[in-house]
Amino acid sequence: MPAENLIDEEGNGLRQFLDVLDGGRISVAALALSLAQAALDLAVGHATQREQFSRSLSKFQAVQHKIADMATEVEAARSLVYRAAWLADNDRPFGQAAAMTKLYASEAANRAASASIQIHGGYGYIRESKISRFYADAKILEIGEGTNEIQRNVIARDVLGSVRR
Repeated sequence: MPAENLIDEEGNGLRQFLDVLDGGRISVAALALSLAQAALDLAVGHATQREQFSRSLSKFQAVQHKIADMATEVEAARSLVYRAAWLADNDRPFGQAAAMTKLYASEAANRAASASIQIHGGYGYIRESKISRFYADAKILEIGEGTNEIQRNVIARDVLGSVRR
């Protein structure tokens, strides 16, 4: 390849690719966060409007616990996304933070979509419902920008590499 076509120094292509991947992981995590928030919003809306046995679904402790868990995970994912984005925006090392954020947020989105479907009951499972689509979309967030197994490898390598022997 002619030197004028190089973007960076020769031999740095993989490093550049991995740096772009880290930024993409934050973007996927932000998508996962928005999906988890939307699943929570749909669950809250349904639980407060739907009645079962002459009571709002929101009055049932099992439903309350699912919503509490979803809300907690959404806030934890939001904090991770904001931290990773802040590190990237401030030219700080963010590879490990991006991997942790993508891993946690994508799995939280999957759990939120699943819990929301449970709260919606049979309606949540039909293809015409929004939550059914979110549930299908949540899985790709665990795959895009490196599978969650890869994220665990990145995190473990960074953590174990920082341990002095």
